[in-house]
Amino acid sequence: MKKLIALLMIAMFSVGAFAGTAKPKVIGMKRAQAIASTRAKGLTLKANELEKEKGKWIYSFEFKNHDGSIREVNVNAVTGKIVGVEHEDAKKEKDEEKNEKKE
Repeated sequence: MKKLIALLMIAMFSVGAFAGTAKPKVIGMKRAQAIASTRAKGLTLKANELEKEKGKWIYSFEFKNHDGSIREVNVNAVTGKIVGVEHEDAKKEKDEEKNEKKE
């Protein structure tokens, strides 16, 4: 009986330890893209991804501006709210790509 209780306790603690690392329920990529597109009307989507940034899940969308620069729109993957809009010129974009390749 003591072994059974010990096994149950170990199982409970194991589940609790991993509960914080699981991805929460998120909105879909299509819905997030529609939200991001409100800040990039008429622009071409270049890239998108779901990523964990600073402890929060976000969708990151890169749109190509008419002058060749990039507009990045980040959407909170849980709430659907826009959490950031950045404008990057071609040089900043190339530097960012180089750093990603190194990683």
